[in-house]
Amino acid sequence: MTRFGDHLYVAGGRCASDGTARLTVVNPATEQPLGRAAEGTAGDVDRAVTAARAALPDWSGRPGEERAALMEALAELVTGRAEEIAALVTAENGMPLAFSARFNPQALAHQLRYFAGLARTTPVESRRTGHAGSVLVRREAAGVAGLVVPWNYPLALIGMKLGPALAAGCTVVLKPAPETPFDALLLAELASEAGLPPGVFNVVTGGAATGRALVAHPGVGKVAFTGSTAAGRAIAKACAERLVPVTLELGGKSAAVVLADADPAAVAAGLGFLGFANAGQSCYLNSRVLVPRRRYAEFTEVLRGVAEGFRLGDPTAPETTMGPLVTARQRERVAARVEEAVAEGARLVTGGRPPKEQPTGWFYEPTVLAGVTPDMAVFREEVFGPVVAVVPYDGEDEAVALANDSRYGLAGSVWTADPEHGLELARRVETGSIGVNGWAMDTVAPFGGRKDSGLGYENGPEGLDAYVRLKSVVLPG
Repeated sequence: MTRFGDHLYVAGGRCASDGTARLTVVNPATEQPLGRAAEGTAGDVDRAVTAARAALPDWSGRPGEERAALMEALAELVTGRAEEIAALVTAENGMPLAFSARFNPQALAHQLRYFAGLARTTPVESRRTGHAGSVLVRREAAGVAGLVVPWNYPLALIGMKLGPALAAGCTVVLKPAPETPFDALLLAELASEAGLPPGVFNVVTGGAATGRALVAHPGVGKVAFTGSTAAGRAIAKACAERLVPVTLELGGKSAAVVLADADPAAVAAGLGFLGFANAGQSCYLNSRVLVPRRRYAEFTEVLRGVAEGFRLGDPTAPETTMGPLVTARQRERVAARVEEAVAEGARLVTGGRPPKEQPTGWFYEPTVLAGVTPDMAVFREEVFGPVVAVVPYDGEDEAVALANDSRYGLAGSVWTADPEHGLELARRVETGSIGVNGWAMDTVAPFGGRKDSGLGYENGPEGLDAYVRLKSVVLPG
């Protein structure tokens, strides 16, 4: 059991929920309960938004230097508690411990420091000369930011939103995923310890109803969400009703385009991460691997080796390289997708079942499917599990067409011995982010999807701009 109970964090301290409903948080590797979290009510959300609105004038009115110093103090506390934080996330979502350390406390601290730097260096006001005289353009906080994050990379995704929100002068109400509430509550306590004023960062735990109450609250001036495309559409509609700006980072079905001159060893090393990271529970996953038909058998075997090279098991053990899926329901969904693909004519190369040697925990073997065609659901729909589809192509024009034959456009990669040619091809892929001979999310680079993969951008100066409103003050000559 964690030391966290079924409380919320509002106005700088723990508080009880108005309601009696509770969520049981379960360790997906052991299937044992970690604790219970409150199912936040509309009243709880209102209390948190009220606290955030009360804190907004002071926080947004502070110089960027002051906000930056407090953000950096929080980053230091996160770094100092990194082992504890990584272990907590591993217990919540099953991510291997070393992976959790990299993609939770380390990523969060880095994001806080990066956006603290922007808070220091981004001018609040600038002057322009127009036909009527001088115009003063002010950057002002968008207001209370309502943040809704998923369970797969909980603290990294909090950092992508919390960092720019605080830097811009927004106060925050965070609704974490019901599977991973405790890391968010710990972060709120660290924020108070770092000196963030009461009400600047509030956490209300709960499920979908809690998130809907937050998004619809009239006191929220900016919404940011990471999650499924279906949920993102519903949030976009709710924000449209109130004309509130929203950033959406949604699903993906990205393609790795392997060119004829690609090095198999490089592809194997890269797609070990891009094809299967976090047991495939990653929005940026390159789950469609497009390979030249004449090298199809070769690269299918390369991917078999990648999949069979993972070591499944206790996510706290250093030798484990893949943990479980987050819930039993998630494993059922993944298994159903694989069964559907085989029924439609795909060939199961490896995997495709829970491992017999792991009877406890929601594990699923890394899976490679061959013979996949564009009319199959596994080519078109996000699986959100460790499943890669290998698809042949004849000529690079067809490869680009296959890569673009998707309602998603989030990430992708191109693999080639000629990086300049890879860049030319990458420019033709309809996606928000793509790499040549690799891919990594970088805090300085805007990250956002096209088509059904989202709206707006996170990271980089563009991520900060998402939490800013502009005001023009006309000063006649």
